[in-house]
Amino acid sequence: MGSKAFPFFSFTLLLLLPLLFQVGLADLKDKKPSPFEFLQHLQGCHKGEKVKDIHKLKKYLENFGYLSYKNKTTHANDDDFDDFLESAIKTYQLNYHLKATGTLDAQTVSKMMTPRCAVADIINGTSRMRSGKKRHHHSGSKYVHTVSHYSFFPGEPRWPASQSHLTYAFLPGTRADAISPVAKAFQTWAANTHFSFSRTEDYVNADIKVSFERGDHGDGFPFDGPDGTLAHAYAPTDGRFHYDADEQWSVIATPGAYHLETLALHEIGHLLGLEHSSIEGAIMYPTFMPGESKGLHGDDIQGIKALYNY
Repeated sequence: MGSKAFPFFSFTLLLLLPLLFQVGLADLKDKKPSPFEFLQHLQGCHKGEKVKDIHKLKKYLENFGYLSYKNKTTHANDDDFDDFLESAIKTYQLNYHLKATGTLDAQTVSKMMTPRCAVADIINGTSRMRSGKKRHHHSGSKYVHTVSHYSFFPGEPRWPASQSHLTYAFLPGTRADAISPVAKAFQTWAANTHFSFSRTEDYVNADIKVSFERGDHGDGFPFDGPDGTLAHAYAPTDGRFHYDADEQWSVIATPGAYHLETLALHEIGHLLGLEHSSIEGAIMYPTFMPGESKGLHGDDIQGIKALYNY
């Protein structure tokens, strides 16, 4: 009986192989390249060169706060690797604990191509992401010295003391599988701060509004398709939190998809007033890999406590 079934199974598999191969090719064909793919062929570029797509690198660094050509005679839209670009790359490398060469070396390209939060690392020319802050706290009979790497938005915006309880709502029609991961992220922040959160159906009047958006969605910060910028949120007390709807999202950590709860933890940090951290283990570190799952780090909790003075 078994010996008769095996040849039949083998024959069926042979018939199906061309179809499976075609499906695989279709998947590869449909998969769009990362918006950061252009960086790959710029590897090795350095000051004084003129290379196709350098202007895209300038735009990338401008988007994340490292470069501004305002009031400067140098052109933002040309492909010249100039002094301003070299300086911006050095700042980027310092923020990400890379060797500050000012050239687009392999490690820098690799980091720049990593999917990330859309919020800029430097806002209004001010970044404390890379400058560790010395803190002293009392432990038993002695003071302990630590260095923190969290940062705040310029002006240190925060929720007023009268608003330690915040409501959040999802845009009507939001995918159902996102509700629980976002709720868990709010619970995690509540357990580590003086804040409490509750979900409301009143989207218009909620303190925090969560939605999935794609491309240009009307806030001046368009998303860029799969595997580029993943999500963004606003400083207090704006309350907007947007996921990029073009990404592959998952409830549990899954290869090839981004973890809904991990990105929610990061973006809620922004909603509460934290900017990016240079500590890779911190939830406020700007980059995320598919399948990656993270929780709050001591640096994140220290940052919130310092911002709200408790």
